[in-house]
Amino acid sequence: MIKIEALIRPQRFEEVKSALDAAGATGMTVTEVRGMGKQKGRPEFYRGGEYAVTLLSKIKIEVVVADAAADRIVEVIIGAARTGEVGDGKIFLTLLSDVIRIRTGEKGELAI
Repeated sequence: MIKIEALIRPQRFEEVKSALDAAGATGMTVTEVRGMGKQKGRPEFYRGGEYAVTLLSKIKIEVVVADAAADRIVEVIIGAARTGEVGDGKIFLTLLSDVIRIRTGEKGELAI
């Protein structure tokens, strides 16, 4: 099993969510986060003054899938989140040794 963590632009969330639903992703965890990458933020203007915004708002989506579905789900996220501009985000893949559903005690892919 693989945990897919995607950091995306907030304005692309609905497109990514709809694409994941259509691709058959059975569940996801969504968190509003702030961070910076290579771009180190961007300048903003307020009442004529410029200031630096170094931590940008992002949405973090976490999805756990079977190994066989990981590449397809990653492509779905990329297709829905990509704008072609700096700051589109990142995707991280982590191998999971096990998953346990608390309610039933199911383990592995049955618990996804």
